[in-house]
Amino acid sequence: MSKLNLKIHIPDDADEAAINAGIAADPDSPEVGREMIARMRGFRGPQKEPTKERITIRLSPEVLDAYRATGRGWQSRMDEDLKTLVNKDRAA
Repeated sequence: MSKLNLKIHIPDDADEAAINAGIAADPDSPEVGREMIARMRGFRGPQKEPTKERITIRLSPEVLDAYRATGRGWQSRMDEDLKTLVNKDRAA
C-alpha cells in the first residue's frame, strides 16, 4: 500500500476574495438564495388541487402487477381509471 503525500491548502482572505470574484463573474454560477435552495429540496408549494385521501385497500396481485408494469405514476393512473368508472356509472 502506498502513502499519498496530500497537502490541504486553506485559503486566506486574499484567496477567498479571488474565488468570490471569479464566482461573481461567472454567469453560470448564480447566487444561491432561499428560493433556489427550496427548489433544490423539492419544495412544491401549496397544493393546487384538492388533496387525495390516504387509505388502505386490498387488491389482487394481477391488478397491482398490471398497473405497476406501466411505470412511474401507476397510482395516479389507477385513480383516473376508477374516476372514469364512477362517472360512467353516474351517467348511466
